[in-house]
Amino acid sequence: MSSANLIRVALGAYLLIFFSYLLGPLVVMSLTAFNSSSFPTVSPWACFSYEWFDVLFNDKHIRDGIYYSIVIGIGTVILSVSMGLAASIVLTQVWPKLRSTYYTMIIAPILIPGVVLGISTLVFWDRAGAFFGATDGSFLYGLFHNGIFLTILGQSSFIASYAMLVFVARLQRFDTDLTEAALDLGATHTQAFRKILLPFMRPAIASASVLAFLASFENYNTTTFTIIDYKTLTTVLAQKVRLGINPSISSLAFIIIVLTIFAALAFEAANRNKEHKLAVKKGKASERKSGILPSFMTGNPAAILLVLLAFVVIVMVGTAQKYSPETCKIEVREAKQIAIQQRIEQLKEARRLKDEAKAATQSDAPAAPTTAAPKNSGAFGNVFAPTNLSDEDDAAPKAAPKDGNGAFGNVFDPNNLNSE
Repeated sequence: MSSANLIRVALGAYLLIFFSYLLGPLVVMSLTAFNSSSFPTVSPWACFSYEWFDVLFNDKHIRDGIYYSIVIGIGTVILSVSMGLAASIVLTQVWPKLRSTYYTMIIAPILIPGVVLGISTLVFWDRAGAFFGATDGSFLYGLFHNGIFLTILGQSSFIASYAMLVFVARLQRFDTDLTEAALDLGATHTQAFRKILLPFMRPAIASASVLAFLASFENYNTTTFTIIDYKTLTTVLAQKVRLGINPSISSLAFIIIVLTIFAALAFEAANRNKEHKLAVKKGKASERKSGILPSFMTGNPAAILLVLLAFVVIVMVGTAQKYSPETCKIEVREAKQIAIQQRIEQLKEARRLKDEAKAATQSDAPAAPTTAAPKNSGAFGNVFAPTNLSDEDDAAPKAAPKDGNGAFGNVFDPNNLNSE
């Protein structure tokens, strides 16, 4: 094998491993959404089922979490994009010697842990409410202790820095002479911003908005401290992971993946269509002729994939209304019971064979010799024999001594005290 072929094979293997590492977990999680098993698993496969999507749609906590995540995401986008755009414009106007210091101050929130930002946001606005004299039940108290309000502020404190980086990258290609020319021609600063700078920044605004929304939607470290009485999707999922999950979480992941792919394909198809129209206007391309495929799909693979994806989703939704996995579940349950019974019988047979082998071994072994009791020997004789304490000795009391025996005779005889 030549070196060029070896490099090609190594590069292909690397790409396969790389994309398997990135996309493998997503594929596995998507498959678990269609397994009827009560725990997210691919093997062993039970039955193909759509039931976990129904469980997902009927889960009130998930629905509330998605709703509040979207509301907080929209609020974060508005606040973060506004602050990021303002910060990026100030960066271009500030004194050059202060730009590095200003840039460091704006980027600093990105380097601060989300836990610190969440706690500091909670403490700061609680102290602010006390400073303004907000009492329990007042408007300010309710605002400064509102989980949605605090979460939007806490997330925007660092997401605005990400938005600013997007705007700074766009402003580096902006020609400031355009604004100066507009001002020289009598335009106000507001008109110059609205007519010249804002249209130029529109792609960056769209990119920063998407980035801010996604960063807000998936944030957990800051949100878990500032959300208070509310719940976002990330906090609900974290709680479910602690208490035990089911494949409805995989169903949610599958829906998010499909929506992401759908949006990416739609964006790519629209861009290709726009580029083709520009090329036609410049005379570099000809009009697409509609044949088997519509004109917007001709020469546009992204549009074809988009239509196929939409068709597959429609077929799945229609199939889910009629398909029932109950018959398959009954068969799987019976198969499991048979397998368990067979396993029990195997264990019983193994135990019986083991007991028979043990009994055969004991019967074949030679009889153990009997050992005689040790004779009374030694200096102490049978003093320590346990038979010395038997009841036979107690049954025969000792005979009373004869009268007059001993040096004192019968002086200590208790009968001497009897009266005659």
